[in-house]
Amino acid sequence: MKHAKEPQLSRAKLAVLGIVILAIGLGAAAFSAGRSSSSQTSSSSTEATTKPPVVDKKDPYSQYRVKGWIAEENAKPGTTEWKIPDDRAMWAKVEGFLDTTSIDVGGSAVLKVSTRAKTWTVSAYRIGWYAGNGARLIWKSEPQPGVNQPKAVQNAATKTWSAPWAPSLTINADVTWPPGQYLLKLDSDDGGETFVPLVIRDDKSTSDLLMQSAVTTWQAYNGWGGASIYTGTNGRADVVSFDRPYTGNGSGEFLGREREFITFVERYGYDVSYWTNIDLHQRGELAKNHRGIIIPGHDEYYTVEMRKNLEAARDAGVNIGFFGANNVYRRIRLEDAPTGEARLEVNYRDATRDPLYGKDNERVTTSFRESPAANPESSLTGSYYECNPVEADWVVGDASMWMFEGSQFKNGDRVSKMVGNEYDRVTPGAPTPANIQVLAHSPVTCRGKASFADSTWYTVPSGAGVFTAATFGWSPRLLDACPAGPPTTPICKLQKVTENILNAFAEGPAGLKYPSVSNLAKFGIATPRAPSTSSSTTSTTVRR
Repeated sequence: MKHAKEPQLSRAKLAVLGIVILAIGLGAAAFSAGRSSSSQTSSSSTEATTKPPVVDKKDPYSQYRVKGWIAEENAKPGTTEWKIPDDRAMWAKVEGFLDTTSIDVGGSAVLKVSTRAKTWTVSAYRIGWYAGNGARLIWKSEPQPGVNQPKAVQNAATKTWSAPWAPSLTINADVTWPPGQYLLKLDSDDGGETFVPLVIRDDKSTSDLLMQSAVTTWQAYNGWGGASIYTGTNGRADVVSFDRPYTGNGSGEFLGREREFITFVERYGYDVSYWTNIDLHQRGELAKNHRGIIIPGHDEYYTVEMRKNLEAARDAGVNIGFFGANNVYRRIRLEDAPTGEARLEVNYRDATRDPLYGKDNERVTTSFRESPAANPESSLTGSYYECNPVEADWVVGDASMWMFEGSQFKNGDRVSKMVGNEYDRVTPGAPTPANIQVLAHSPVTCRGKASFADSTWYTVPSGAGVFTAATFGWSPRLLDACPAGPPTTPICKLQKVTENILNAFAEGPAGLKYPSVSNLAKFGIATPRAPSTSSSTTSTTVRR
């Protein structure tokens, strides 16, 4: 689909944008020269501005904490040169990985690259809207000498594959590197191209929205060297390492699961910052500095610390948006390696094989819904993972709910083939918030069994709201801009629903304005079991 003309702004949004631009012109001396004002502003800017935002001249990174900078950033020239052809032979010619999944602004990361080519370069692209181009080139290296690094090695006990490679280049992200999601593109002189993902976070940010990248799930599915958590040449791995490239084009599950949502939030100029779920594990208290946490993709693999930190943020009034499915399903541990902190991801699956069994049962790496410390994901996400693979229409169930305002959706309307390849549902036998509301109730048939996929909304006493899409089909439908005016196509209607959710999240605890009231009777769903962390539940899951 071609990128359509971007939506026109309301007078209210234009007024807010004018204030932001004026403030930047007066006080943002640290902004780089030549930065032009944007033609659009954040859809979340609903509060009156009483005084200009202040940029701390002693901290050059404070320029990225002024509302409006995302719109300013995306007004800069973008490029499509970041894209890589779908060519496995090309990907195999150059590979790389970093010694970390994220860095704070101004930080550095060590890049390790292997290629048979004589030389290679790395280009850093920040992912965003950029007039539909999808990225902006921030930096490019000089040609580097090619080195064919050693072959992968395996820890026989855990079947962990890793790349024992020497450092190739230290990347220093100075103030010209704005916070965001990056793809580092490796190009070798023999025609090789591949990606290395990197998140540049801002630990001092108090942005309205915080985007979370699901790197532990990417790593669980990564079979580079010989094994993933699922399969391997001599059996699945109990532990996987971040010290290796991702298979395929090197981007993990970023493209097709997360990039499209990032494009959407940056297109509308939301006040947003970025981190990974490892950051949720390591510095989860910072989640409380934001109004909403957005999880756009497949965030399946969680440590106990990740889950507790996310629940603590919710209970402190931070909204959560799960725009995928099968979230918070597998319980993992992160362990240090000689190469750094949290470089190993542990998931034994079988409790009796886990060295912590009988010693620290809370962290035994079964699924969260399984013993010896069952705590099903549904008490947090609202919905309960059920089955895959599936492909079905997404069906509007209760168009009277607040997120449908202005979308033109009516009960029974459909978005074609949006449910899949995995889905969640409200499951009465699983611990579920009693006040949960179903906004979409979509018939599915998975492995011969008829069921439903349920997109849901519930609120908690702190005022926070939790939204779950229950399908991987949501984010991909946010990539292309819709024409101005009332939405007419199913995808444009869905984008309006997304905008309503993000606007509500950006204003603060959304449950204060939109408290959930159970509508399960409308769909013939029995009252679910109350959440409990001490009881187990019978798993009805069909897994890969």
